[in-house]
Amino acid sequence: MTAEALLAALKGSERHSRRIAAVRSIEGREAAYGSLERPLSLRLERMLDERDIRLYTHQCAAIEECRLGGSLILTTPTASGKTLGFSLPVLERLETEPAATALFLYPTKALARDQMRVLLDLEAASGIRIGPAVYDGDTPQGMRPQIRNQSRIVIMNPYELHQVLPWHYKWSRFLAGLQFIVIDEAHRYRGVFGSSIALLLRRLERICRGYRRTPQYLLSTATLANPEEFGKMLTGHPCRLIERNGAPQQKRHVILYNPYIPGETGSTITAAAEVMLTSVRHDLQTLCFAQSRKTAEVITTVAKEYLQQAGEVDRYELAAYRAGYLPSERRDLENRLQQGQLHGLTTTSALEVGIDIGSLDAVVLCGYPGTMIATWQQIGRAGRREVPSVATVIAQQGPLDQYYMHHPEAFFAAPHEQAIIDLGNPAIVSGQLLCAAAELPLTDGDQDLFGPLFSPLTTALVRERLLAETESGLVYAGRQRATEAVKLDGLSGDIFRVVAGGRVLETLDRHQAYREAFAGAILLHQGETFAVTAMEPENLDITAEPVDVEYTTKPLHATEITAGTVATTTVRPGLTIETGEVTVQETFTGYQIRQYGEVLATHHLGLPPLTFQTRGVSLKFSATLLQDLTVAGLDPAGALHGAEHALIAVMPVHLLCDRQDIGGVSMVMAPETGGPLICIYDGCPGGAGLTARVPSLLGKLAAMAGDLVTSCPCTDGCPACIHSPKCGNDNCPLDKQGTIMVLAKIQAALSTP
Repeated sequence: MTAEALLAALKGSERHSRRIAAVRSIEGREAAYGSLERPLSLRLERMLDERDIRLYTHQCAAIEECRLGGSLILTTPTASGKTLGFSLPVLERLETEPAATALFLYPTKALARDQMRVLLDLEAASGIRIGPAVYDGDTPQGMRPQIRNQSRIVIMNPYELHQVLPWHYKWSRFLAGLQFIVIDEAHRYRGVFGSSIALLLRRLERICRGYRRTPQYLLSTATLANPEEFGKMLTGHPCRLIERNGAPQQKRHVILYNPYIPGETGSTITAAAEVMLTSVRHDLQTLCFAQSRKTAEVITTVAKEYLQQAGEVDRYELAAYRAGYLPSERRDLENRLQQGQLHGLTTTSALEVGIDIGSLDAVVLCGYPGTMIATWQQIGRAGRREVPSVATVIAQQGPLDQYYMHHPEAFFAAPHEQAIIDLGNPAIVSGQLLCAAAELPLTDGDQDLFGPLFSPLTTALVRERLLAETESGLVYAGRQRATEAVKLDGLSGDIFRVVAGGRVLETLDRHQAYREAFAGAILLHQGETFAVTAMEPENLDITAEPVDVEYTTKPLHATEITAGTVATTTVRPGLTIETGEVTVQETFTGYQIRQYGEVLATHHLGLPPLTFQTRGVSLKFSATLLQDLTVAGLDPAGALHGAEHALIAVMPVHLLCDRQDIGGVSMVMAPETGGPLICIYDGCPGGAGLTARVPSLLGKLAAMAGDLVTSCPCTDGCPACIHSPKCGNDNCPLDKQGTIMVLAKIQAALSTP
């Protein structure tokens, strides 16, 4: 059947039709082909002719820029031929320069192996010897010397590059010819992880200087609001923007679907399972995106139960896919999806990026992903064949989801977000300096790579005896290998293993473990339910056993902050805005047992607190705010709490982040000032540069948050406006009218000269 048939079926169903908030049909477009000032080589031209491939305008622009020796950032949409756009100029250079090499970086092993297949195919079709090879943790030891000594294109992930750089002398042949560094899915390198990768690339460039090489960077990314700024921050080099897409696009139907309608009980998960099954029953291979690992498992379980009830369990093959599965499980699922053996797959964002998973006909988004970049990446996973596709965005009860359901024009007109990289995180820079010093002695000439923190941090590291002075420069003096001690992703180095019946189910970092796998928690894995029977924080062990229960669990936690050094201060009438350092302490006090949204019981937790230093923005109000709220008969604590939730809810509209990247706390009487305070902080040690942008965006944030809360039809506040699913205080206290007043006060303060 067709996408139009599915759309007609949903519109014709009484149950589904009244939940459809909007439908937008995006017309297809014809291809725009380009031409080159100088033709490609005979080998490459023959390969394209044999495959009946004509180059699009953006592919030609990429080739011409590479010929000029510049770096570039290619931002055309999913399935627009970006891979060919950066592979052809690399092949052209490698054909004419026998010693030339190229490094391809991918964020995941799955993407790396997918690219390996593409490059092997290009090598066979063109006859140009490039010897592509994947070099990662799964590469057999016996193959590694051959790859280092013979391969001209090496495919890695950043984690492997991090481990390889100390052994750069083994790569002298490859590095001496390095002409290109290709970074696909570059938008994944943002926040703390992106800051680490930016410094990792500067470590690589530092080594390349010893071989008198300055490689060109070829970046491929989703559409961003600040692509040139992002490219420069990531690589340290100006990147020419190529954004005019010449690829054809088939017609696409986008459905906004709201399960939460007045007078009825709604469920995002149930709706996702129903829409996915409707799609599958129309013979459309469907991918369903979930916003959490647990949700991905639940949707698959619910859908299978529906099939069981309908007697169709043997007719359709459904599965879940997410991080945490063993590599063999993930590859099996990828292969079955590519071969059409799976009719429906529920996944986290693990399949959002461009691994080849075949020609999907439909996608279902279980909840707005939190950013427009992720939304259109996920929508773009379908429609790669010569037929129209359909994407259904199913709303959660969260504020942004409901805002877009009631303002569909805002959804389709929403701009893409800024991607933030912060090179001023002392913890990240310090770690990368230690790694660099373990590779080559650090000298004053390296300051241009590592920025203004270079001198003060190297001085501190010498004082702490982690660096030692020699005639050649500063060298690493720590006992542990630098690359083992320094993590790229900013996550805790503590990795918990979840074990059930002697089998390792998955691995979690400490923050994930505290939130998902505390003693008493209910876990889901491939449709099976497990109860955590024991958690040992000291030994990093979590024990679980299979259970058959219908309830879920939710942790409760309290947050305390302590202000540190102030970086910037902005004073407005009745409001002072400060950015700077804060120390955050999260104490997990207990957890709730919930069934169908109802709290059945609350239990105590005795986990040690999580403490980390980060950066944040504080909104310090004058005491008159409390007086105004009190006179109006409103609850000051609930008003500040609600305003904190609303501001955080709308931040992803402007910045590439989600709720897990940001934390917040509000106080009626802050210890430092004695007055009302809202503090929003980067939810990772050292900070990610997100909240530093808040002062310049605060007017837009407060206006949108005020509109969101005011337009919500509820009386006292609800999940569609000021409730937060991440709230450790179970969304208590909250005062909707007070929230509106606080947000209005912020706007008034900012509008006053």
